[in-house]
Amino acid sequence: MLKCIEKKMIKKFFIIIVFVILQTNINASSFKPIIEGKKDAKIKLIIYESLTCSHCADFHNNVYPKLKKEFIDTGVINIEFRSFPLDMAALNASKLAHCSNDGKSDLLHFLYSNQKKWAKGSTIEELNSNLSSVIKSFDKPLDENKCFSNNELEAFILNERIEGVKEFDINATPTLILNNQKFEKTLSFKNLKKAIEKLL
Repeated sequence: MLKCIEKKMIKKFFIIIVFVILQTNINASSFKPIIEGKKDAKIKLIIYESLTCSHCADFHNNVYPKLKKEFIDTGVINIEFRSFPLDMAALNASKLAHCSNDGKSDLLHFLYSNQKKWAKGSTIEELNSNLSSVIKSFDKPLDENKCFSNNELEAFILNERIEGVKEFDINATPTLILNNQKFEKTLSFKNLKKAIEKLL
């Protein structure tokens, strides 16, 4: 399976951030996970993803629409999108995806569909500027600077990342968890459909 792999330098960077967020009092009730589908669906699908990961964008743009039509909208699957940012740009994009969205996924999908427009630049300032420009074409107003500076939201997102490592040993994106088991095959709709149908 093609994945975006966490690099050692990025890992060191996040070790520092993890130390910082452990000092932050996270008000978990302030933020909602991004979830689609019926709560009581037979199949639970969790996807750990990084918004700068091209393979994650490929999942959202090519696999997810078929998955939604055949299994999410029909009540078979409950899918949860969990943040596993691999760099600062992905972290800031995740803040936008969670900021004032009340658990909805529309902004997350928007960011993935426009990934090539904003996920470029040599500095975090340039990347943030690209994000700010792209987000202006989203159909709902958003104060991106307020989202970028939200420390509690940052801690919430990074806590999702930490829990992913603890619970499922996540080290690459996208990683899919199907009813608490890692999906290890090549990530295509055909392979995913076969795995889902075996669980029905």
